[in-house]
Amino acid sequence: MTEPEFRATGVRIGKGLRSLTRAGQVRISDGRLQLLTSYGSEIDSAPVQAVRASKPWFVPDDRALADLNGTRYLLTLGERDPAPGRPGPPAARRFIEAVRRAAGRGG
Repeated sequence: MTEPEFRATGVRIGKGLRSLTRAGQVRISDGRLQLLTSYGSEIDSAPVQAVRASKPWFVPDDRALADLNGTRYLLTLGERDPAPGRPGPPAARRFIEAVRRAAGRGG
């Protein structure tokens, strides 16, 4: 297995109103996106070409949506409360760009 193209740990992964894990992992490696629990168990995975990643206007900067296999997941990829007056980490944007790059859609 090669080095992951994107990896984030401590990710809150939710489905609908339900939180699946508070400290999960998101990994893009070998053309696949994987959502993992904090213990490394797979929640879901799909080829990156079949994944739709987006950043809706109505969510904070540290969150992104990922559609895998017909299921929409809300990913919280950064600090919960950044310092006042400072923007949150660009983790959601980096995730979306990594999905697009891995799928060959530019980014």
